[in-house]
Amino acid sequence: MQLHFFLNFRSSALSLQSFKFHLRNPSSGSFNTLRMMNSVDLNTSMTVKAISSSMSSKEMSDPEVEEEKSEVYSTNMTEAMGAVLTYRHELGMNYNFIRPDLIVGSCLQTPEDVDKLHRIGVKTIFCLQQNPDLEYFGVDIRAIQQYAGTYDDIQHLRAEIRDFDSFDLRMRLPAVISKFYKAINRNGGIAYVHCTAGLGRAPAVALAYMFWVQGYKLSEANSLLLSKRTCFPKLEAIKSATADILTGLRKKVVSFSWKDQNRTTVEISGLDIGWGQRIPLTFDKGQGSWILKRELPASEGRYEYKYVVDGEWTCNNNELITSPNKDGHVNNYVEVIEDDPSSAHAVLRKRSISDDFDLTMDERRKIRQLLEAFEDE
Repeated sequence: MQLHFFLNFRSSALSLQSFKFHLRNPSSGSFNTLRMMNSVDLNTSMTVKAISSSMSSKEMSDPEVEEEKSEVYSTNMTEAMGAVLTYRHELGMNYNFIRPDLIVGSCLQTPEDVDKLHRIGVKTIFCLQQNPDLEYFGVDIRAIQQYAGTYDDIQHLRAEIRDFDSFDLRMRLPAVISKFYKAINRNGGIAYVHCTAGLGRAPAVALAYMFWVQGYKLSEANSLLLSKRTCFPKLEAIKSATADILTGLRKKVVSFSWKDQNRTTVEISGLDIGWGQRIPLTFDKGQGSWILKRELPASEGRYEYKYVVDGEWTCNNNELITSPNKDGHVNNYVEVIEDDPSSAHAVLRKRSISDDFDLTMDERRKIRQLLEAFEDE
């Protein structure tokens, strides 16, 4: 099999759609213990080994079950994020003040958590979770939203980002920060931003807000954040999103091919769609190969993926393969980079590598204008 690159660039409008949660590292032939599926594939959005997805409320509140769920979530979070991270849902909501007006924390679990936040002056509750995240831990988001609505000085908002996915974070950040920025301007007071554990998505959103809106250098904002809360925000996703806003989202056509005419179906998972979704390849009789042409944003760097051939997960040994992870699993990967080093996007990306990366006054003005111009989701 051969992998071809075509120099076909174009600017593309930033995507505002949200995606489904997925696990980053699939094992050969199956996902790890925690598995997030696209709703098109299965009505059940989450399956956890040895834990039924149709538990009773009594079972959901069982401390042993909650501990096991936390353990599974923490294990998968550590594998996906590349850092040792632990979340104990059974211990309740936890949070840290990053600034006097900004809190990063874990998810609200009951309507009573709204009372706790109201007592410390929170005016905006900003939830980044998707429905599968909430369902996994049995969080009744409607009850929380309805209870928040009984207050006339607090607003509960949602802006979904797929968990453990730096690409979706990159694509969603402009729309999410726009909504967050407008809510803070409207409501004043303290903003509480959370995901499930408050260790990945929420810190990244807080960091991007501090960088884009509040005037911090990225390194300064990150240092402040980490001094207040142990977490792992994806800095590369924030840098890429910054370049997308200021220079346009550049895409490159990449062609994949699997040479084997004796197969019934060939699909690819990973890339820019996540491990919970698959893209079918089309069989070309003339070439005797299965073909896929896919536009991928340039400057993202490495995209990992795996083939699913007649239902079996596999790598192609003729393509680039990652080093084995601690479980011995490997994926194919492709590097998609900007070819013109003198382009505005490439120059900005080069600036972003610096530990002292900052924005000019004109760049901050441009970003704020875009945030204000986004239509609410």
